[in-house]
Amino acid sequence: MIKLRTYVFIDSLQPQLATYLGTVSQGFLPVPGDACLWLEVEPGMAIHRLTDVALKATRVHLGQQVVERAFGSMVFHHRDQSDVIEAGRSVLNALHTTENSRQKCRIAWSETVRAITPDHAVLINRQDRKGSMILPGQSMYILETEPAGYIVYAANEAEKASNITLIDARAVGAFGRLTLAGKEADIDVAAQAAINAVHNLSGV
Repeated sequence: MIKLRTYVFIDSLQPQLATYLGTVSQGFLPVPGDACLWLEVEPGMAIHRLTDVALKATRVHLGQQVVERAFGSMVFHHRDQSDVIEAGRSVLNALHTTENSRQKCRIAWSETVRAITPDHAVLINRQDRKGSMILPGQSMYILETEPAGYIVYAANEAEKASNITLIDARAVGAFGRLTLAGKEADIDVAAQAAINAVHNLSGV
């Protein structure tokens, strides 16, 4: 039996997130404004058949596919939202399920660290990140979700809501992790937007 872990539609990729996804993309690079859909299933090997279904159904481009033994994920995108929506619908039909059957997002960690010190900022910037650098004095927000894929939606909604800097958005594995930086007030707005985004998603 194939379990739908993550299924999330993004209507318009924000500039920082689109650029970030381009740094980790194995396939066709997304651009700001593209619609995209992030999908994760269990077990992982099932993602190949579902990728085939999505690509044959419409004109969507495959941006990334990760196949692990436990989980498999893919993200596809296109300028036309209707293509992305239809590709997602085709995958759901192949699974004989609905969007509402996806696993409900659980927030595993949510914390704001205010006025980062220079030592702390340097260490964060030396770690394995694909996004921008955090600067001393900025505030930092960290969010972890389960399943991991929902972190992409949280990142996009946070960027829509506030003038923040995207440091990292890891959406593969057991947990997803989002790291944002910015002025204290901007971080507070972005953090609330990210939390609201994933809380409002349906699921079981």
